[in-house]
Amino acid sequence: MLRKIKLYGELAKEIGHKEFEDINVSNVAQAVSFLIHNFPKIEAHMATRYYKVIVNEEEIGEDELFDPVGKSDISFVPVIEGSGGLGKTLFGFTMIGLAFMTGGSTLALGLGGFTGGVGISALVGNIGLGLTLMGVSEMLFPVPKPPEFTSEEDPRISFMFSGIQQTSRAGTPVPIVYGEIFTGSVVISGGIDTEQVQA
Repeated sequence: MLRKIKLYGELAKEIGHKEFEDINVSNVAQAVSFLIHNFPKIEAHMATRYYKVIVNEEEIGEDELFDPVGKSDISFVPVIEGSGGLGKTLFGFTMIGLAFMTGGSTLALGLGGFTGGVGISALVGNIGLGLTLMGVSEMLFPVPKPPEFTSEEDPRISFMFSGIQQTSRAGTPVPIVYGEIFTGSVVISGGIDTEQVQA
């Protein structure tokens, strides 16, 4: 069935088109295969980025790449890394690897039978190896989480008087400002001695 493939952001700039009309694909994996085979340089671009794939105004997950999309258009929206809440964001490697699962077998026939099939299987194997190594590196070196200040053991929390405001702890970034600026101070140390208070 013929449908539109819509591209956004850097992906559209890299390819040079925002929209392809009347493309004969029936699922997302075939749409990725279409992009890779018609624009060979886009494979390296897609492999290192995250995308939201939207069909019929719903995000598509990895398990839905081969599901038929009916009459709906397919949209690829790049997602900024570290933006959080990625939802059903698909990693480019995953989409490329899954696209070759179907496209590789038919592509091998056009490349000269067995020799082409071996080349495609080696490519898919290398992509799978890359995914595996990436997963292992994420397990060994997880992304550090920012500290939570809700703990009762936080040394900055004090119930004497109103507590000291704007205290900083080790590891807090220090801003560098050029020019005049109105801001609160950073208290390094503070305390009250009862002998100094006059009644």
